[in-house]
Amino acid sequence: MAPPAAPAAVEGSGEGGGGAQRQQQEPGYRQTIAGIIRIAVFWYFASKLFSPRKPTPSDPAIQISNLFQKAEPLDMWVYLSEQEKFSDFNSEGALIWHETNIPYAVWGPQSTRSLSLKYYPSEALKHNGSLYAHVFFARSGYPPDPNDPEYDKLAAFERTHPVVIYLPKSRADKRKSLLGNSKESDEVVKASEMVEDTQADSKDEGPVDWISYWKPNITINLVDDFTRYSQNGVPPNIAPYLNVEPSTRNYYPTVFFNEFWLLRDKLIPINDTVKEFPLNLEVGPISMTKWQLFLQIDQSFQIHRSYGSMIEGEADELKRVFLEGNPYLLVVTMVVSCLHSVFDFLAFKNDIQFWNKNKSMEGLSAKSVVVSFISQLIVFLYLLDNDTSWMILASSGVGCCIEFWKIGKAMHIEIDRTGKIPKLRFRDRESYAGNKTKEYDDIAMKYLSYVLFLLVACSSIYSLTYERHKSWYSWILSSLTSCVYMFGFIMMCPQLFINYKLKSVAHLPWRQMTYKFLNTIIDDLFAFVIKMPVLHRLSVFRDDVIFLIYIYQRWVYPVDKKRINEFGFGGEEDQASTGAEAIAAKEEEKKTN
Repeated sequence: MAPPAAPAAVEGSGEGGGGAQRQQQEPGYRQTIAGIIRIAVFWYFASKLFSPRKPTPSDPAIQISNLFQKAEPLDMWVYLSEQEKFSDFNSEGALIWHETNIPYAVWGPQSTRSLSLKYYPSEALKHNGSLYAHVFFARSGYPPDPNDPEYDKLAAFERTHPVVIYLPKSRADKRKSLLGNSKESDEVVKASEMVEDTQADSKDEGPVDWISYWKPNITINLVDDFTRYSQNGVPPNIAPYLNVEPSTRNYYPTVFFNEFWLLRDKLIPINDTVKEFPLNLEVGPISMTKWQLFLQIDQSFQIHRSYGSMIEGEADELKRVFLEGNPYLLVVTMVVSCLHSVFDFLAFKNDIQFWNKNKSMEGLSAKSVVVSFISQLIVFLYLLDNDTSWMILASSGVGCCIEFWKIGKAMHIEIDRTGKIPKLRFRDRESYAGNKTKEYDDIAMKYLSYVLFLLVACSSIYSLTYERHKSWYSWILSSLTSCVYMFGFIMMCPQLFINYKLKSVAHLPWRQMTYKFLNTIIDDLFAFVIKMPVLHRLSVFRDDVIFLIYIYQRWVYPVDKKRINEFGFGGEEDQASTGAEAIAAKEEEKKTN
């Protein structure tokens, strides 16, 4: 029985061995596949890390450069057309200027060209038509016409610039003669026609009318720029002006139409009566720094106008100062302006400190404080009635509030609730009413008010007779404001009279007055730098006379040790306390000895 069982055993052993072998082979197969996958993944990342990078179109390492070389000769064509897109290169009437061999980005007389001519407008242009200057540049020997067989797009570039600009129509002058005079002087009429406001008035009803204006000057500047920019790293302030060629991704020379010095009053209105227009053309290089400076200043002006901190026309006035002024004098003016701001701030700070710590009104004119507040209020209302930027209004409003706060320090302000309507009552302080200060202040203000009222009446009558105003309210404000500016120094005179009668100036805020006096000297310098009427120039020196009198009084009248200062202390009290301390110290020394 044993032998037959052997094959079965062998067979069983064979089957059992084969199953065990398959169980041993399956894990090894899986490990091999996993190893192959890991090696493939390793080589994939290794190839990405260590293999050379292939540049792509969006790779920031790719740099773009200028297609033209420095000092390369250029030819220029300037065409005038009423179409925004130009293609009529065969029209002899359209070509107004042609120059050859202009060295690119070379400074000197050979690279600057100019031309002056007369342009005769068409009937379409006279009736709100448009006109464009198409400026073409090309390497010498290459044509600007794309249809020419010798045309090379890498050798030519062009820019279009409008010669006609549209601005809102001058706002109608609402001022009129309040007395109903039908005949007005030619100068007044001409001045009224010159009044312009480019900002749309929200109070005006109806659509805004636009008028076309002719630009008499066209300045073409080629920017001296050979910078190699990263394709995705062009500065944002340069990118809008960079003319990139699509196939090579390099850029053409930048053409800048320089209108920085083209002021609003130089524009010529276009109408049926004009038969010809002057046109001054100029081409030349401009440095990268100067070009960026012009762009930055224009952007700054636009931001200020959008915020309301600069009204239309102020930018032209600022440019006119640089155009017509002496450069050295302008530098001095800028430095002095900074000093004026510093002194103005210090005077303001010391004025607040003086009135905040002041405990006595002895020797100080309370009525001058009230008159100063009324004057500041008149100026604020006048600015509010006219087109003034909100920054100036805010500054004047803050000054008005401070002057009212000073009244609270000079007088007692009480609310009277006895009637149906509460009222403000102003009562003099005891330190002011209980001595000679109030008496002298009343006398000075009484006689000065007669002079002031006479001057105000004469000035108001003259303004009503020979000037025009929007309304009676506007006439009252303008008359009062003129009097504040012209005769404001009178409110400083009561303090001079009080000083004269008391024979003392120890009660005055001399630190604040010193800063104001320095500002007055700076204003005298501005009177010679800035153009202004002779009468106004003479009025600038009025404060100098008052301050000189103050300085003379300080020299003549010695310091009164008995008078209480702005902090409520007197000089003799300090000396008495010092003497008492000295006596006590000597007694202590005697006891110790």
